[in-house]
Amino acid sequence: MTDALLPAAPQALEKEGDGYFRKGCNPLAQTGRSKLQNQRAALNQQILKAVRMRTGAENLLKAATNHKVREQVRLELSFVNSDLQMLKEELEGLNISVGVYQNSEQAFTIPLIPLGLKETKDVDFSVVLKDFILEHYSEDSYLHEDEIADLMDLRQACRTPSRDEAGVELLMSYFIQLGFVESRFFPPTRQMGILFTWYDSLTGVPVSQQNLLLEKASVLFNIGALYTQIGTRCNRQTQAGLESAMDAFQRAAGVLNYLKETFTHTPSYDMSPAMLSVLVKMMLAQAQECMFEKICLPGIQNEFFMLVKVAQEAAKVGEVYQQLHAAMSQAPVKENIPYSWASLACVKAHHYGALAHYFAAILLIDHQLKPGADEDHQEKCLSQLYDHMPEGLTPLATLKNGHQRRQLGKSHLRKAIVHHEESVREASLGTKLRNIEVLQEVLSVAHQRSRLKYSQHQEDDDLLTLIDAPDVVSKTEQEVGIIPLQFSKVTVTDFFQKLGPLSVFSANKRWTPPRSIHFTAEEGDLGFTLRGNSPVQVHFLDPYCSAALAGAKEGDYIVSIQDVDCKWLTVSEVMKLLKSFGKDNIEMKVVSLLDSTSSVHNKCATYSVGMQKTYSMICLAIDDDDKTGKTKKISKKLSFLSWGTNKNRQKSASTMCLPSVGVARPNVKKKLPSFSLLNTDSSLY
Repeated sequence: MTDALLPAAPQALEKEGDGYFRKGCNPLAQTGRSKLQNQRAALNQQILKAVRMRTGAENLLKAATNHKVREQVRLELSFVNSDLQMLKEELEGLNISVGVYQNSEQAFTIPLIPLGLKETKDVDFSVVLKDFILEHYSEDSYLHEDEIADLMDLRQACRTPSRDEAGVELLMSYFIQLGFVESRFFPPTRQMGILFTWYDSLTGVPVSQQNLLLEKASVLFNIGALYTQIGTRCNRQTQAGLESAMDAFQRAAGVLNYLKETFTHTPSYDMSPAMLSVLVKMMLAQAQECMFEKICLPGIQNEFFMLVKVAQEAAKVGEVYQQLHAAMSQAPVKENIPYSWASLACVKAHHYGALAHYFAAILLIDHQLKPGADEDHQEKCLSQLYDHMPEGLTPLATLKNGHQRRQLGKSHLRKAIVHHEESVREASLGTKLRNIEVLQEVLSVAHQRSRLKYSQHQEDDDLLTLIDAPDVVSKTEQEVGIIPLQFSKVTVTDFFQKLGPLSVFSANKRWTPPRSIHFTAEEGDLGFTLRGNSPVQVHFLDPYCSAALAGAKEGDYIVSIQDVDCKWLTVSEVMKLLKSFGKDNIEMKVVSLLDSTSSVHNKCATYSVGMQKTYSMICLAIDDDDKTGKTKKISKKLSFLSWGTNKNRQKSASTMCLPSVGVARPNVKKKLPSFSLLNTDSSLY
């Protein structure tokens, strides 16, 4: 139950240029969490192998006609299914290994549930992006090799984020960077041939797509999962720690809710709308539990109004966990949610329901209305404790009558004991929950406390005289809610800003190859004016001027002047540069924007082993892929540390090439234009 089971590896340096790891990432840290994640990755591979064997056996069973062969295949298929079930149970064991994620100083608190990070395979962007830069942007791809390597380094670093705010910012920076990459290199009318593979965090089943939306959705899921791990790590023995835990779980709920609303057709079970809805409920329930612990942390005073407040807060926690358990028990979530998670939600629903009845019993049994007490206030609080008073009882009469108070209090204690017994029974049904010692201890102590209190006031005729205690009305002083995902707090620079402003130089726009215009300024007159923001355009062109005769057209974008990159220069800066040449011959390169074709999304081919057909699988673009005649690029396997100490500056040769041109790398510091983080047609995903 510690985050440092083995000696810590060398600390990651804050600066990327120091030659170690990016801030927010340390793949060499030997912690309990990293070991658990490594086990998850190994299990994913075993599950993939077993699923492929099962698929092969099922196909052979369909094709075989010989009776003996079919019997042998059925036998082998039973063994494979058995192995697959054992592997999935082992993966469920990792998902319920909550102790590893808890704070090492936790003493007597019920563990909270974190989400495991989704695992992925290596992706090689180099060849595809180099080809696209040459084909679409008409630039030498070798000029952008460092930027491509930076993108691949960032993706690799996101596979092992640190469990803190720096790790969250690392994942968010990659997600925002993917928005730039999508705008630059992924046109809406074609697929780029890059296959992204991610493993389901709950079932271990891999999903592959030639679609950047799968990458973006999976990174978002990992941001939410990392927030849950941060929340479980907080020290719940302090007010600050509980507030941090509440904040982390509310932010996790915000990320998962954003994922659910934005990516509506995900091919992975853990990112399906139904599953995400349940996960959002689970995060908010855990935040509400932290709220209850925050109220109880200073100590619960044996005072009437304090006990009313604590009873209603406990009822609130029990209510949200009851709703969570009901949601987990519904199809299709029931088939894929870890059984231990649903059991723990049921345990907590009964446990906090029992606490609500226990505190209601204490305030009734231990507090007699005394002369001079605020009768109106106590009567109001007691009436608000229930939806309706038991038959024959009124709030004021119950407060004044000691016998009625004790009888009603004992009714609450008896109901509390019933809930405690149910929570203990549920916690003992599964092996995973039985092995969580702190959970068993907390439940046992709470149960014994209620039984002891009841035994002190028990009478022989209680079974005949006690009424059925009404449920305590749930109420909280601070309703927890979703905290929306905030991208604005992370500043990200487009790796490929040298290609030019996104408003013009993007994947969904087409233009002519750069044309060289050789002209001179006649008597200081260029023969045209300039307009627009970066990049500037030729305007009011004199058809008889030197530039027009050399091939310039009105509306052309100026990309360079005398080999000086002008894509990010303003009108005044370009005009100043042009006039600086005086009467000398000027070489200006321009491009003309072509009519944009209609942006229609290509259907997305999805490969998902062992899964039922989803929307993305139905929309297979097999015919479209055959027409293109392009072969898939196979990503090169990177060594574990090849991206760490020395950055992996891959110099993969492009399948196309241009004559080498010596171009100085501009130092671009202009503010980038805004762009959409998500494709407007992301619902097709």
